[in-house]
Order: sequence, then structure tokens, then C-alpha cells
Amino acid sequence: MNSDSTTIVRHSEKVPHRCLIRLRGIYHSLKTAERKAADYLLASPANVQGSGVVEFAERAEATVVRLAQRLGYDGYPSLRNDFGSPEAEVPYRDISADDKPDTVLSKVFENSVQALQDTLASLDRAQYRMSVDALLSARSLAFFGLGNAAVVAREAYHKFLRIGVPCHTSEDADLQLIILSNHLSRGDLMIAISYSGESKPILTSMRAAQARGIRVLAITNFPRSSLAKSADLVLLTAVFHEHINGEIGSERLAQLAVLESLYVNYLLRSGPAIRKALGAANEVVGLNKNRQIDMLLS
Repeated sequence: MNSDSTTIVRHSEKVPHRCLIRLRGIYHSLKTAERKAADYLLASPANVQGSGVVEFAERAEATVVRLAQRLGYDGYPSLRNDFGSPEAEVPYRDISADDKPDTVLSKVFENSVQALQDTLASLDRAQYRMSVDALLSARSLAFFGLGNAAVVAREAYHKFLRIGVPCHTSEDADLQLIILSNHLSRGDLMIAISYSGESKPILTSMRAAQARGIRVLAITNFPRSSLAKSADLVLLTAVFHEHINGEIGSERLAQLAVLESLYVNYLLRSGPAIRKALGAANEVVGLNKNRQIDMLLS
């Protein structure tokens, strides 16, 4: 869905977000006629609200009723009305502009907690155990993500670098390929972080890695995404809050929590040398800390 995902991104700001997020989750499973209807929704969102079901079907050359139902609507009229509704101006659909500051605080935290709980409940434990084993057996690691996912990749990179594990990261698509070519080899592990699982540079890196015998662990949100279907190992987050801006903190929190748990497992299972390396790193980093506070508290 590389070219199709480009279409989704190009028109996403014109499509009601509740429709868009559902569409991203089921696009790969759509049959030919349903996909034609979905592509029309994305290409001509401005025409949907004013079209009847027959007119829409003629323009899309496909059925729309089945698609509307698969997107969670009662039927085409509900979908059409959604396209005519103005979007909210806040990033969460369960937060109103009239909410008090304390209410907003609570709701944001509740969304984040729910995302973590849902992810924990939905993780495939067999895949998780195999992911821990893959980390332990790899000589070198590469953590790749783009945009906000790059922040998550860098956090994981810093943790493993701190304990002396050969690892690499880059947000640049060309450098990712260079790292795979020159610094990783068969049996090593690339950790690909992508919420949608449809980032073209990440998919390109995955294919390049696998061609060299480098295993790929995907941390993504959609089981039918291109990344999830092709990676050697898959850990799925479960963040499906409907939001407008396309990015909310709970997406990254879930990814960070998964990676943090993998790091702790690595630390516990890789032997005393790694824990000694962590102690040495903490000690040397302490040279940049203000020791006066420690002395006052001791």
C-alpha cells in the first residue's frame, strides 16, 4: 500500500478523522470494490457530503454501503453526515473546549493510561519472548523511526548504548541504508518503529535488512500494515483513540513502554558484565552532575 498510503496522507486533512483512523486500520483487508470506494473517499472528500448513495456508487464505480458498514457506520447516510460535520478544534475527541483545565488534565492522562493497558493486554507474548531472544543473540542493533517515532528510536538507542551494546540510529533514510550495509550483518537486528506501519523509508530499510539476513522487529499499531505483514517479529501497540492532529502522546508512550521492557529484559538476562557496564556509565555520567546536592542529602 505504499502508493495508496501516500494518497491517504495527502488527503487526510480533508477526511473526518474518525473515518480516517478506521480506514487506516482496515484498508489492507478491503476487497477490490470496497477499495475503489475508499480511494474515492480519499480522492474526493469534498464531494461525499453532497452525494446520494447511487450517485456516489456511480462516481466511485463501486459499492459504498459495505464500506460504510466496515468503517463502523450504520450506513451510507451516517458516513455522509460525518463528512459534513465540522471537526473539533482540540486534539482529542473526548475533550471539549468547555472542559476545565483539571478535566483536560485528567482526560489526557486517562487516554494515556488506557493506551498502555490496551497495549499490554494485546501484546503477543510468544512474539515478545522471541523478540527478547533476538535482542540477546544480535551482535549489533539498529533502531529506526521517522518523525516522532525517531524520538522513540533515539531513546532506545541511548539506553542500549549506555550498557555497551553496539547499536546505531538515524532519522535520515539514506543513512539508515548505509548503517544496514556497513555496520550490521546476518543475525543482527533492526528495530523498526512506525505507528502506521506504512512509512516508505522504513519499509525500504526493512527490505534491505532482510536481504542481508538481518532480522526485523516491528513495533507498530496495525496488524495488517505492510510493516507488520513482512517483519520477522511484530509487537503491536493498541492505541486507537480518535484524534485530529494525527499524533498524540499515547502513541509514543506505548512504544516507549514496549522498548523499555525489552531493555530491562536484556539487562537482566545478558549477564553481570552488562550490568557492570551500566554502573560504569552511570559513574562517568555523574561527572557532569551537581554532586553538591548529593553531599547535602548524604
